Amino acid sequence: MRITIYTRNDCVQCHATKRAMESRGFEFEMVNVDLDPEAVDTLRSQGFRQLPVVVAGETSWSGFRPDMINRLRPDAIAASA
Repeated sequence: MRITIYTRNDCVQCHATKRAMESRGFEFEMVNVDLDPEAVDTLRSQGFRQLPVVVAGETSWSGFRPDMINRLRPDAIAASA
């Protein structure tokens, strides 16, 4: 499973999400919407209104959500990468 975190500069919730993912051993790709403005339009068209947006396989959410991060299983992510 591929994990992508959409973030922006100086976003406290984005930094907290990144740290939580790293502490649990997840590998992920980060997309900074300050550098990729088209990503903002894509996220808005999908109904997201705040950052970070995390896309993990078929699951996605916005904001710092430790409960959702804890639902991800590192072994399942590594097996399907």
